[in-house]
Amino acid sequence: MSSSTTYVLAIDQGTTSTRAIVFDREGSVVATDQMEHEQIFPRAGWVEHDALEIWDNTRRVIGGALGKGNLNSGHIESVGITNQRETTVVWEKATGQPIHNAVVWQDTRTQALVDSLAQDGGTERFKDVCGLPLATYFAGPKIAWILDRVEGARERAEAGELLAGTMDTWVLWNLTGGADNDGVHVTDVTNASRTMLMDLRTLEWDESTCAAIGVPMQLLPQIRSSSEVYGQCQPGVLNGTPVAGILGDQHAATFGQACLTPGTAKNTYGTGNFMLLNTGTEIVTSENGLLTTLCYKLGDADAVYALEGSIAVTGSLVQWLRDNLGLISSSPQVEELATSVEDNGGVYFVPAFSGLFAPHWRPDARGAILGLTRFANKGHIARAALESTAYQTRDVLDAMQGDAERAGGRLSELKVDGGMVANETLMQFQADILGVDVVRPTIAETTALGAAYAAGLAVGYWESTDEITANWSEDARWSPQMDSAEVERLLRNWSKAITKTLDWVDEDVV
Repeated sequence: MSSSTTYVLAIDQGTTSTRAIVFDREGSVVATDQMEHEQIFPRAGWVEHDALEIWDNTRRVIGGALGKGNLNSGHIESVGITNQRETTVVWEKATGQPIHNAVVWQDTRTQALVDSLAQDGGTERFKDVCGLPLATYFAGPKIAWILDRVEGARERAEAGELLAGTMDTWVLWNLTGGADNDGVHVTDVTNASRTMLMDLRTLEWDESTCAAIGVPMQLLPQIRSSSEVYGQCQPGVLNGTPVAGILGDQHAATFGQACLTPGTAKNTYGTGNFMLLNTGTEIVTSENGLLTTLCYKLGDADAVYALEGSIAVTGSLVQWLRDNLGLISSSPQVEELATSVEDNGGVYFVPAFSGLFAPHWRPDARGAILGLTRFANKGHIARAALESTAYQTRDVLDAMQGDAERAGGRLSELKVDGGMVANETLMQFQADILGVDVVRPTIAETTALGAAYAAGLAVGYWESTDEITANWSEDARWSPQMDSAEVERLLRNWSKAITKTLDWVDEDVV
C-alpha cells in the first residue's frame, strides 16, 4: 500500500452494535471492525443502552479497523458519524459521566408525557413546526423524562452543568476531547429533526416547543449541516483528524444509496425498517401517516427534505425468535426454517412490540401471532415473521405512494439495504407484495458509506455528489412474480391481523 493512498473512516453507531469502516474513493470497504453492546430491558417497554460502553466500543472498533487495514491517522482524511437516531443520553459536562442510561428509540416509557402533551392540540400539536406526530419514538420527551426522574437533574440542566444529545452528539463530543479537552457539542440537521424540538424551516431549536415539552435549551447541542468540519479528534489514534460528517442512520443510507433527486427512495432493513423518499428542497406534509424529516444538508447548500415511513420491528423480530424463543441459533437460519414450508400456513405475525409505527401510529397495539391451527409449526412461524417485514413495508409504501404523487410521482422501484437484504426469499416476497422491482446495491454498507461521503465531501476527498452517483451500482434485482389475486388475499388477511392487535394496552396493561 502506498503511503499516499488515503481513505475516509465512518463510525456507524447502531442499535445493537458499533462499527468502524474504512472506505476508499470508489466507496469500497477497505477494513472494518464491529462490537455489540448490551441491550438493557429494565421493565416491559423500556430499552436502554450504557453510553459509556458504547463510547468504549467506539474507540476499540476505530483501533480495530485501522489495525486490520494496517493504517494510521495519516491514512485517514476525515471521519464521518452515523447513528441510531432518537436514542438519547444526558451527561455531566465536567466529567463526561451520563446521569442515566441512554433511553433507546424503541423505548415507550414517555407515553404518559406524550399523552399529557396531546391533551392540548392532539398528537399533531407540534407537527407544523417539526414535521412529527407526538410519539414515544422521538428524543425530546426522552430528555424531559430523564431530567424529571433523576434527582436534581432539571436544576443542573438549567444551571448549564449538563449536556444532552443523540448518539452522534455523544460520540462527537468524546471524539473531540470530551470533558478533558472541551469536546465539540454539536448535532446535525438530520438528527435534530428527530427530537421534535427543531423547526424544519429555520433549522434551529424551537423555543416554544422546547418549553412545552420541558427541555431547557442550554443543554442542547448546536445544530449544524451534515457535511462540514466540526472539530478534530483528540487525543487517541485519530489525533488531529477532522470529524466532518454526521447523518442519522436512515438519512446516511439514503445518501449512500445515491437517492439524491426528488422522487428517489430507499428502504433499510435493520433492527426496524425505514423507508425514505427524497422530496428535494420542498417540505411535504404527509396526509398518510408518514413523517416529514430532513434528508441531508451539505454545508451552505439548501436543506433537502424527505418523507419517512418508520417500522419499529423487523430484523429485531428475527433476533427475538433466536434469543427469546430459541427457534433458531443464528439469524441467517430463519431463511432455512422459513423455506422448510411451502407458505405461511395461514399464520400471520404482527410484531407490535413497541406499538405500531408508520403509517398507523398506534401505541396501544401489541404483538400477536394469528391464524394458528394444529397444522402450524415453527417453519410457519418463521415464515410469518419474515413475511411481516414485507407486509409492513407494503403499508408504508402505500402511504408513500399517496404522498409521492404530490412530491414528484409514484415510485417505480425501491432500492434496499441493511442486513436482511441478504435474505433472497424475503426479497422476492417483498417484490411480490409491493408490485414493484426491489433493487440491491453492490455495496451493502450504505449507512456507513453515506456518513463517509458526507465527511469526504466536506474536505474535498470527493469533489461532488456526482461521484456518489457514479459509485452506485446494482447487484441484484427482484421483480414481482406472484399472482395478483394471491397478493390481494395475503394483504387482506394481513390487514385483518393488524386490527386484532389494537386497543390492547389499557391503564393497567403495559
